[in-house]
Amino acid sequence: MTTICRANKISKTYWRGKMKVMALQGVDIEIKKKDYLTIMGPSGSGKSTLVHILSCLDTPTSGEYYLEDRLVSNYTDQELAQVRNKYFGFVFQNFSLLPRLTALDNVAMPLIYAGIKKKERVERSRAILGKMGLGKRVLHHPNELSGGECQRVAIARALVNEPKVIFADEPTGNLDSKTGAEIMELFDNLVKEGNTVVMVTHDTNVASHAKKIIKLKDGLIEND
Repeated sequence: MTTICRANKISKTYWRGKMKVMALQGVDIEIKKKDYLTIMGPSGSGKSTLVHILSCLDTPTSGEYYLEDRLVSNYTDQELAQVRNKYFGFVFQNFSLLPRLTALDNVAMPLIYAGIKKKERVERSRAILGKMGLGKRVLHHPNELSGGECQRVAIARALVNEPKVIFADEPTGNLDSKTGAEIMELFDNLVKEGNTVVMVTHDTNVASHAKKIIKLKDGLIEND
């Protein structure tokens, strides 16, 4: 299977005042096309730091990170911005929808940055919202939608640019168990359709959906 992301001996160091914090310590990880991967670990284990590096939102202190065989450190800032928009889709625990925009306009946002013309943006956004079961809710604002519907809008936004990897950070964290199960079924179907999903979660039930689980502790891979 094609390798999309590959990290070799990735380390990340932070400073909190005079205290040195090793967020990651020599982590190796590979993400292949159609992977369904969960990253688990206690608070402070390095989960978020690892995902931020994998999704090019942060850079490692040391080690090498490759995106389809190209060393990410060789990208310019402008190229990295384009990479994030083209390669990755993001789903967050708090949905991160813009409250003044309709569901349709929220989903279309990545297409604006990609330079897609309005007619195509509307068509693609309507189509993906229909696939999420929200065909009749496209003109509703986030405050007019349930939590589950907001997360479906967020997933639609993550998918609209046809990214190579979808990163989901605690995607069921703000949902009740029934709605969370429905969202996980949606992710399961996305993987069956050929999408690549990397998920961060504390929930063992959520993690059990993945084909592969990576457990982090103190910035190290404890179990793979």
